[in-house]
Amino acid sequence: MPKIKSHKAAQKRIGVTGSGKVIRVKAWSGHHLEIKSSRRTRRYAGKAVMADVHAKQVRRLLPYL
Repeated sequence: MPKIKSHKAAQKRIGVTGSGKVIRVKAWSGHHLEIKSSRRTRRYAGKAVMADVHAKQVRRLLPYL
């Protein structure tokens, strides 16, 4: 039986914490930041924990996390 391939796009965007929670980068934080307020850009900073419903789908894409 061959190994299952990981979904490369998901692998680049998603990580897992030590406790097993799936983390992601927040949306709208990539570019055109000069026209967004400081308050708004601060809100986009950092990582976010993914909801359990979506985390289950992600684990199917990344079997070796």
